[in-house]
Order: sequence, then structure tokens, then C-alpha cells
Amino acid sequence: MSLATRHDVNTVGSGERTMLFSHGFGCHQGMFRFMVDALKTDYRCILYDLAGAGNYDMDHWRPERYRTLHGYAADLNALLDELAPGEVIFVGHSVSAMVGVLAANARPEQFSALVLIGPSPRYINDADGYFGGFEEADIDELLDTLAGNYLGWSSGIAPAIVGNPERPALGQELTNSFCKTNPAAARHFATVTFKSDNRADLADVRHPTLVLQCGEDIIASERVGEYVRDHIPGSHYVVLDARGHCPNLSEPAKTVAAVRRFLDEITVPA
Repeated sequence: MSLATRHDVNTVGSGERTMLFSHGFGCHQGMFRFMVDALKTDYRCILYDLAGAGNYDMDHWRPERYRTLHGYAADLNALLDELAPGEVIFVGHSVSAMVGVLAANARPEQFSALVLIGPSPRYINDADGYFGGFEEADIDELLDTLAGNYLGWSSGIAPAIVGNPERPALGQELTNSFCKTNPAAARHFATVTFKSDNRADLADVRHPTLVLQCGEDIIASERVGEYVRDHIPGSHYVVLDARGHCPNLSEPAKTVAAVRRFLDEITVPA
């Protein structure tokens, strides 16, 4: 079985430049559909499901491969080797932002630019003064709850993550996505996501990078976004007039506009 089949790769659109989309925890590639609809006339858009998510073939999921985010980054680099699309503009949401950073640092020739939506290099506050937004006890409690009742946890937390309570369909979509994710893989990925510390990797980024943050985000606050901006050399930083952690779903037009402005500024042709 090819890696493209294993990860349910889908390619849509046309254009000389290729844009690859990598989704966040509990999500799947369909969460980018609004962005892709707006971009596919100008870009070749590649979508895939992370290991354990969406339509990924679970016969190939091995927890030991994914003990850190480096396993997911290795998948991404291997997919690019197989697909051979040339340099890609990487668009990573949430934890996939760091997956993209690791992949680009390991194989810089495969990337032309990075778009990091709601990134966090570390979710846990540190005694050195770093603010990630959560105490370690909070994360441990979250993981214990997830392990004990994944479906209940999903239905409770998804609406809060996506924000926009006046638009309940958004929260329901994320809930449904969580519930479709393999529970064992989700529990494992949650631990890796929320316990990771990729702060040291930011300084090694050498690609033009857009850090895209929402004004109100309970998962990755503006302080976290500012940290990422300050530690990726020469990065661009935009705070969207948007709420929640999933602007690709809640405010796709604003998200696409910010991406297009960034690419115009760095003279990556459409």
C-alpha cells in the first residue's frame, strides 16, 4: 500500500504552486474544505489525514512510531517524497503547525513557506516564565478525563475549542470529528500533543513563516502566538478578527485573505 493511500491523500485544484494542508488534533482533512474551495483555482492543494485520524488506515498505526511529533513529521516528509510535488507551501493547524516546523527543519528543500494556524510549541506553563496557557495538573486532568470517557470528553470540549457558541453547528462538526477518531490513537496523540515541548525547534526555521492567531483562543492565546513570532526568525504575525481555535472553519475567508497577503508579501507567486 502506498503512503498516499494509507493517509487518504486527496489533491484538488490547479496552479504552478502546491499548498499542503495538515490538520490538528481530533480533526481531519475535511476541516480545510472552505479554504481549499477558495484557493484551488490558484494552487494545487494536497490534503491528507494524520496517522490515526480521518480515513487513515489503522492497520498501519503503531504507537511506538508516534511517541513524539517527529513521527508525524517523518510521515509528512515521506509523503512528499512519494508525491514529489516540488517545494510546497505548508499550512498546518494547531499541533500540525509544529509537525510542519519539524518536517521543514529536517528537509528544508521540500518547503517554500510555512503557514502556522494557532500554533503552540508548548501548552504547559514553565517555571522559566514561559506561558503556554495550562498548568501541568490541568493537562493531566484533561488526559485522565479523555482516557476515561473519550466520547463524553469530546462532546464537552469541542464546542469550547471551536468557540462561536452562537453557531452551534461548528461545535457539532468538531464533536463529530473527535468521535470518529480512533479512541486509542486519539488518547495517544493527545498525550503527545499536550506534553510536547518544541520551543527549541523554532529558532531553526529558515523558511518564510506566517503565524496566524485568533483574537480569542482558549487553546493557543495571543501570548503563545507572540512567542512563536519572536522565536522564528523573520516571521510574519497576524491576529485575525476571529474567535476560537479553528478559523479554517469559523472564518475561512479571513484566514484565506491573510494567507494570500502573506504570500504576496514574500513574492511566492499564485
